[in-house]
Amino acid sequence: MALTAPELADLMPDATQLESVEPEMESSLHYAQLALLVACLEWLWRDRNDFFIGANLTIYFSRQQLKTQDFRGPDFFLVKKTQKRPRRSWVVWEEDGKYPDLIIELLSDSTAGNDRNLKKEIYQDRFRTPEYFYFSPDTLELAGYRLIGQRYQAIAPNSAGFLWSESLNLYLGVHQGQLRYFDPEGQLVLTPEEDALRSEQQALQAQQQALQAQQRAEQLAEQLRSLGIEPEA
Repeated sequence: MALTAPELADLMPDATQLESVEPEMESSLHYAQLALLVACLEWLWRDRNDFFIGANLTIYFSRQQLKTQDFRGPDFFLVKKTQKRPRRSWVVWEEDGKYPDLIIELLSDSTAGNDRNLKKEIYQDRFRTPEYFYFSPDTLELAGYRLIGQRYQAIAPNSAGFLWSESLNLYLGVHQGQLRYFDPEGQLVLTPEEDALRSEQQALQAQQQALQAQQRAEQLAEQLRSLGIEPEA
């Protein structure tokens, strides 16, 4: 007997009960890299509420997947045009069928083979994720792919070795041994701490310039007085 759409929907698990079941990150190096990617993008897009970032979070996409326990959780993924709110996992059928717009995997000795091959095929064929990148915090290997038609095509680096992401409207590249974002002009996207430090330095520089200008004005006034000329107030 065929099921109606509402009956079929009732058979799907309650998304609120689906916890992420991803393993811990491979190392503190991987954890720091993941935290950096999340923090920078959250800070850059702090005035937006139309995206979701998943960090080491399970993606549930089918009932069969639940039966086989065949979970696919990217290290980092971005979904655009969705509500920005906390989630225990990403449940595709509860998110209007949305899959990630961008995925980044952090390679390790135990996952590199799957990340370069099996997961790449899943993201290409099942998820249809427009952009996929992987990066090794250990060797600094970086590669990116964009979905062209039915297949992923490698993204060519620019002269600085950065890879352009259409989903982010940013470059991805290696800076001081870490994967970082760069704006369209190639400028580093800062962390909240780096941005605060830059603002502090700019304020200090402006204060120093104002003090120097005041000192020059006072010196000029003294020179005029020595010539018997009273400087204008």
